[in-house]
Amino acid sequence: MAENSVIISAEEEAKLLKPINEYVEKIQKKIDMLRVDGSDKVNDLKNQIAIAKENKNLSKVQRDKIIANSKKELESAKRVEAANKEEIKKLIAEAEDYLAKHYKKEYYDVVNNSCKAAKAEENNRYEKIKADLKSEHQKKIASLKDAEEIRAEKYVFKNKLFDAQMAHESKIQEIKDRRHDAYMHKYHLIDLLRTSKFTFLQQREQKLENYRYSFNLSQFLYKNGLYIVIILIFIALCIITPIVKNTQLLTVTNILNILQQASPRMFLALGVAGLILLTGTDLSVGRMVGMGMVTATIIMHNGINTGAVFGHVFDFSAMPATAKALFALLMCVILTTAFAMIAGFFMARFKMHPFISTMANMLIIFGLVTYATKGVSFGAIDSAIPNTFIPQIGKFPTIILWAVAAVAIVWFIWNKTTFGKNLYAVGGNPEAAAVSGISVFKVTMGAFMLAGILYGFGSWLECNRMVGSGSAAYGQGWDMDAIAACVVGGVSFTGGIGKISGVVTGVLIFTSLTYALTILGIDTNLQFIFEGIIILAAVTLDCLKYVQKK
Repeated sequence: MAENSVIISAEEEAKLLKPINEYVEKIQKKIDMLRVDGSDKVNDLKNQIAIAKENKNLSKVQRDKIIANSKKELESAKRVEAANKEEIKKLIAEAEDYLAKHYKKEYYDVVNNSCKAAKAEENNRYEKIKADLKSEHQKKIASLKDAEEIRAEKYVFKNKLFDAQMAHESKIQEIKDRRHDAYMHKYHLIDLLRTSKFTFLQQREQKLENYRYSFNLSQFLYKNGLYIVIILIFIALCIITPIVKNTQLLTVTNILNILQQASPRMFLALGVAGLILLTGTDLSVGRMVGMGMVTATIIMHNGINTGAVFGHVFDFSAMPATAKALFALLMCVILTTAFAMIAGFFMARFKMHPFISTMANMLIIFGLVTYATKGVSFGAIDSAIPNTFIPQIGKFPTIILWAVAAVAIVWFIWNKTTFGKNLYAVGGNPEAAAVSGISVFKVTMGAFMLAGILYGFGSWLECNRMVGSGSAAYGQGWDMDAIAACVVGGVSFTGGIGKISGVVTGVLIFTSLTYALTILGIDTNLQFIFEGIIILAAVTLDCLKYVQKK
């Protein structure tokens, strides 16, 4: 066998692989024979039944006859499949055991070391070519007197360097492909053995290899640079805070406080994310929160309200605490959803930019709530309500579980429902979506309805968290927080791009930074500046991605 440091040829590589392929192929033939009248026949018959059901050229009698005969044969094939299952399992285990003992040692390690040596050799060759070209260029420049000839020579030299670089990068990529193909060939063999039913570990190994193969440092920094900077800033704050304020930032109490503060905001960000996915936005989120807070506080107030709404003082003290809480939640959801649908209607029906429709919403809501309540705060709510719906279990605030539930539900809607798929389709290309039969109007209205429901839950939870204190001014700036969390989390304003995990990350990042800066005693106005810079950076990176695609 060749030394590890020796570069092997393609023919030598094929010779190393041949006995491994032959051994596995022998086992594969045995498995294929066992599958002919079992698994293969089961799949064929299932397809046959499905085709018969969809075939409109067949009469009902013909269709029923074909399906009945196929089902009869299917039962027989399933019995054969079950009888051969253990034998196939043993053969697969034998082949995988052989691959584990021989593939890496006798083939992959040799190829991998050969690729390393080839890469080193190619890098040396490239450096020599560059040095030779530079030396040749300097000699020619020294012999030339005419300025035009010198410029021409510099241009030729530049082109030669570029050609050499392209050839070098192509060679490096070939070496990289060779190593990758050698690694993945093992899983090609396993794929045939298992009919693509890989184990969890095998799936992880392939994903890791594909990530390593496609990894590009500059692209990684480009996509994740903002996250890295924010994390570094947070680490710096963790170091500075104990020095300046004589208190630790990363404590269990602080982490739970951050998660508690982030929970209501998570609902708002999830709602806005769906709109951004449609190339929209919502400037009325903060005022929605204010309206929800006022509504919830009025209904859940302990006793007669101290303030009036349009001159009328409400009194829900006769209602049980639980009933008041649920009624407050219902009213919050109804109001926020109604106003969200108004903005959505103008966007969906009249193609109005959501910036305009939601800005109008913002002004109407704020004006209406402020006029109705004269801008007063309605004080505290019945303390029994928060203790019932978001109780503290030890030090753990259960409001976090509400946020977790919201994340899980919205993730399911986005990824596992027809509406979610349509949401991505409309956001990516509304014209193409419309041509394919998707109702852009219904999807847009659905996104705004979902956002409104989430706003209602978020404002109700915030009211519980703060034990009331509802006023029209509450929630100012929350719209920017929600939008910022989405864009930092990778939800693109170009539409059709975004993940729930990104939204969650964005909310946690902003809440953590705000919490840290508050502990440090940084002025709120300066925090706004910091937030604005982050938004600008995030959107700039997003725009650059779009420009590159174009």
